[in-house]
Amino acid sequence: MRKKHFDNVWDAIETSPAEAASMKARAQLMIAIRESVEAWGTTQAVAAKRLGLTQPRMNDLVRGRISKFSLDALMNLATRAGLAVRVEVVRSAA
Repeated sequence: MRKKHFDNVWDAIETSPAEAASMKARAQLMIAIRESVEAWGTTQAVAAKRLGLTQPRMNDLVRGRISKFSLDALMNLATRAGLAVRVEVVRSAA
């Protein structure tokens, strides 16, 4: 039995490189947004209002429920959180 090595968990569990790339980007955005929100030192309700979300939706974000957020939605939230989003496109190593 041959072992496979993956650089990222998303490469291992997603069915295509495109899906893995989307999940990696979404995960990075969610982490950055959550860290920004935590730095505000407010309640989820106050943070939700600041981001234009409902409190239950804010809870989904803080709890890392990645399947509930599209890449577009997360990019918009990152901007509302005061983050600058930069996209880097490079050729694949494979």
